[in-house]
Amino acid sequence: MGAAIDLRVLAGAAGALLVALMLSEFFVTFMLPRRVRRDPRIARGLNRLLWRPWRWVARRLAPAGADTLLGLFGPLALVSQLVVWALGLLIGYGLIEWAVAGGPFSTRFLASSGLFLSAGGLSGSNALRAVDLLEAATGVGVLFIVIGYMPSVYSAFSRRETAVSQLATRAGSPPAAATLIHRAAGREHWSELQRDLRSWEEWAAELMETHLTYPLLAFYRSQHVNQNWLAALTAMVDVSAFIKAALHDSVDAADITFRIGRHALADLALQFRLEPVPVDRLSDADFEELFAIVDGSTAENVDSATAQQRLDELREEYEPNAQALADFLALELPPWFHQETQPGARTPPPTHSGRDLVGSRATPPQVGQQK
Repeated sequence: MGAAIDLRVLAGAAGALLVALMLSEFFVTFMLPRRVRRDPRIARGLNRLLWRPWRWVARRLAPAGADTLLGLFGPLALVSQLVVWALGLLIGYGLIEWAVAGGPFSTRFLASSGLFLSAGGLSGSNALRAVDLLEAATGVGVLFIVIGYMPSVYSAFSRRETAVSQLATRAGSPPAAATLIHRAAGREHWSELQRDLRSWEEWAAELMETHLTYPLLAFYRSQHVNQNWLAALTAMVDVSAFIKAALHDSVDAADITFRIGRHALADLALQFRLEPVPVDRLSDADFEELFAIVDGSTAENVDSATAQQRLDELREEYEPNAQALADFLALELPPWFHQETQPGARTPPPTHSGRDLVGSRATPPQVGQQK
């Protein structure tokens, strides 16, 4: 008899610890705006446990099938987390009720499940009723928090994808920095590019905040196979880095967008505990072609060798983290050039001297000057 009571006491203590653990994980995941390293261990471990075999299978499928399978992971991982937390709470409260009321554990577990789902009644001693009330309140609280959480996640996803789609109309799909720069130089839209840089700054800051708060958003795929949020973010940083490297004087819009984009990539890589992966996405020949786009479009650029050295240094600050995220999330980083804009495959943009690369509108051509 004494041994049975001791066992029930231990079970009750274990149940209380399990409930406390599940509620703390639930609180950190759904309610706490956390810093980069403030990540719930159960959720992170579950995501990694499920993601690695999921990604392994997807990599052995055709691109369309792989993207479809990978796109299912984010929503299913969220459901899996909820199931694990709910089961943990049910088992924990079942152990507490068994410690208080005794009897078969299966009976107490079923009664606990009914109360958690608000489908049971209150009976038994005052202590048991207190436990039942606490469990019913927990179930209702969890339900309302999840109901409030889901719209926040999908609202953040919608805003992210809107910007990704808008970038595709300007930079192609996947986005390429050379396309944006060529478009601005060829059509004299440097001031428009500056406005784009400022809007990208806001988007990158929001993306960093939402993806650190809701890490599962990183696993949510875009609507199209050749689009993804990481490619969009990297292309934005590519353009900013090139502008910083090519000009004598700094451009505020490019500086700020580069810093916030680099910060986002570094924090997101840290969020998933990833080590930087060295990568070289821009060959010397491609750089020369890229630099030729702006060489005649502004009187403010540095020479080619200086620009390339600067750009190489800037790329080392963000490309390794971008590549680490791409490898982990099974996403593709954007090219600097699209195939149709590779060297020799496009018409060079018209040259106009005396303009800033970013920030001032082009002056109208003089009479007799070719547009």
